[in-house]
Amino acid sequence: MLDTIFRGIFDADMAAVIPVSDFLLCVGCALLIGLILAGAYICGAKYTRSFVATLALLPAVVCVVIMMVNGNVGTGVAVAGAFSLVRFRSVPGSAKEIGAIFLAMCSGLVAGMGYLAYALLSALILGGIMLAYTRMGFGARKNAARYKTLHITIPEDLDYSGVFDKILGEYASEYEVVQVKTTNMGSLFKLTYHLTLKDLEKEKELIDALRCRNGNLEIAMSRQETMIGEL
Repeated sequence: MLDTIFRGIFDADMAAVIPVSDFLLCVGCALLIGLILAGAYICGAKYTRSFVATLALLPAVVCVVIMMVNGNVGTGVAVAGAFSLVRFRSVPGSAKEIGAIFLAMCSGLVAGMGYLAYALLSALILGGIMLAYTRMGFGARKNAARYKTLHITIPEDLDYSGVFDKILGEYASEYEVVQVKTTNMGSLFKLTYHLTLKDLEKEKELIDALRCRNGNLEIAMSRQETMIGEL
């Protein structure tokens, strides 16, 4: 009775129909995998509630899609084209978030093909490795706190070419100008430097020296961000 209800109206008599019990088993396994991956991500990284909820549900979604394709090449091409049009309507995620999404999709794909043991095993192994890498600080830059981004405002009548070289050379081992722009209707310039401090304890001393040179206008010092959007 159930197999008749869940048969597609366009299915031929010879077409294989996925039993309801197998469908529920695969979806349940995919949901369990999603919870495992979401738990590993929660333990090892900063997260938002919406992201971990999506991560927990994504393997089941992919699993259902793969089961519905069920060997149909035309449907598979259509699904691939539909997925290629999907974009997150938010700020682009970090490399870690994108990696977690691909891992969830991979596990859901394996579960949808019926290899439930492999899906669980891969989720446990790769989720554990992801958590271990995060806890170990794998790939973190050494002395990351010494890398700073400096935003400094100067009056328009002050020539910004090399104006702070002497001060920065004293407190920073490396520095470079990465951006120059006007502000306040063109009456001020705002310079952006990337620099590496020699001594973190002299950060305030550096800012005080810069204030004396730029007429006590606005100065901001922050952690240096990568230029490739965290990827």
